[in-house]
Amino acid sequence: MDIFSIITLFGGLAFFIYGMNVMSAGLEKSSNGSLTKNLNKITKNRYIAMLFGAGMTIAVQSSSAVTVMLVGLVNSGLLEFGQTIGVLMGSNIGTTLTAWILSLAGIDSDVIWLNLLKPKNFAPIFALIGVVMTMMGKKEKWKSLGSVLIGFAILMFGMTLMSDSMEPLSEMPEFASMLTAFSNPIIAVIIGAVFTGIIQSSAASVAILQALSLAGGVTYGMAIPIIMGQNIGTCVTALISSIGVSRNAKKVAVVHLSFNIFGTLICLIPFCLGDMIFNWEFTSWEISPLMIAIIHSIFNVLTTALLLPFAKQLEKLANWVIKDKDGENAKEVILDERTLSVPTIAVNKSFDVTVDMCMLAKDAFFKSIEQMRHFTEEGAAEIDEMETRLDTLEDQLGTYMMKLTKIGVSDADSKRIAKILHTIDDFERIGDHAVSVTEIGRELHDKKTSFSSEANEELRIISEAVKEILNITAETFRTGDLEIAAAVEPLDKVIDTLILTAKRKHIIRLQNGKCTKELGFALNDVLTSLKRTADHCSNIAVAVIEANHGTFDTHEYLHTVKIQNKEFFAAKYNEYLERFNIAG
Repeated sequence: MDIFSIITLFGGLAFFIYGMNVMSAGLEKSSNGSLTKNLNKITKNRYIAMLFGAGMTIAVQSSSAVTVMLVGLVNSGLLEFGQTIGVLMGSNIGTTLTAWILSLAGIDSDVIWLNLLKPKNFAPIFALIGVVMTMMGKKEKWKSLGSVLIGFAILMFGMTLMSDSMEPLSEMPEFASMLTAFSNPIIAVIIGAVFTGIIQSSAASVAILQALSLAGGVTYGMAIPIIMGQNIGTCVTALISSIGVSRNAKKVAVVHLSFNIFGTLICLIPFCLGDMIFNWEFTSWEISPLMIAIIHSIFNVLTTALLLPFAKQLEKLANWVIKDKDGENAKEVILDERTLSVPTIAVNKSFDVTVDMCMLAKDAFFKSIEQMRHFTEEGAAEIDEMETRLDTLEDQLGTYMMKLTKIGVSDADSKRIAKILHTIDDFERIGDHAVSVTEIGRELHDKKTSFSSEANEELRIISEAVKEILNITAETFRTGDLEIAAAVEPLDKVIDTLILTAKRKHIIRLQNGKCTKELGFALNDVLTSLKRTADHCSNIAVAVIEANHGTFDTHEYLHTVKIQNKEFFAAKYNEYLERFNIAG
């Protein structure tokens, strides 16, 4: 074995890991978020959570990615720590699928149909089909499936390179003597754990073991402890990701590590004792890639079956290892970058945060209208706090969304990202107008003055119209209902009409000496904030509609909306004008 064999080995490993990433990205896109819906509800039952964890790991082809995602979800408060235990155990089962596919490399037959099952034979076919689907497919689903096939072909090519690089080992006496160290199960476990920890992928580590077995000389007695150690080594990624997170999030990594250590001890001790007592003959037999896959699956299924009923005890152990401190877990992390490992969940979390932002902006403006009528310092402080939070949410969402756009996401998720990016500034600006209206309330309170009864009545009607547009805007953003969204623009035009009427009536009062210039300035400022708030609602509704179409041309939409939906627009406009009417 020369330097070129070593280069081929590491090159094959690089292709393997890259292919796995390409395949997982394609699988995640093609799943369209189906595995992540109702996440909180699914994980409340430990057995369903276990099945979910297995399915999620199969979809993203990485138990490490799922574990890192769970750390992020707990750290951001989306999941309770205890809900992750079943998912963690299930992820250990899901990750065994790759080994089963790679085990086909050991097929040796003259029958053409059996030979086609060998990865190096069918991988080029998959690559060809994948390239055709990616280049010629019109629907995103087909392109995503094409990426899955291409990633799989690259993965198999990497596996073939690793296998070929290890062929010369079978003729090296030094290799045979090195393998004798693996006959000690403790050393084998440590080697499996350390190597997996270095490359941070149990799937890749098992693949290398399978490639090594093709060279010959690897026995059952060596492979079984190595497989157990590989499960411990895969915990390194979670341990690294738990640095700098909340104590509850750290507990996820502790449970993952303790589960795999206990599983290894439960299986390794009987295996070693049984071999000492019965001197099992099979431990000296050479193992095949297929049997590695079988043992890998049996080990993970068995440890999950044995330890899943003790999930509560594992939770208590993690609570004992990582003791809570008063107030530490109360620290809020709005968006955790660890959830970016599974983009669909990251998009779902981002959308939930944006909905919170939407409701916060609406509530802030509602409160500001009350402050204009009945000002209090406590109320003003609350609105200032709400506006500060809106600023924080906008900054964090904007940064998080830009990172999400650099990751491959499905068309559906891409539309949701676009909708978020096109609306968060509007939500933040509504909060600014809430502060402006509150300041006018403060000014009237401090000067012990108020608007005339006529002006107050006009403001009441316009404020009710603005409350209505805020309500339907929040509903359309939350649900994506396009019919509700279409009703926003007619109401915005009615509000424009009401404000023009109120300004005209104010000028008449000013001319008749029923109003002062100072109150006139204050009234104009209030009307401006009301108008601009309605305009932001219009922007949000347009974004909801345009996100559904995949285009964002607000001016073009507003130019054509009256023509394309002429009857609907006129009917809603007249309905709102009759409901919110200022006489005169």
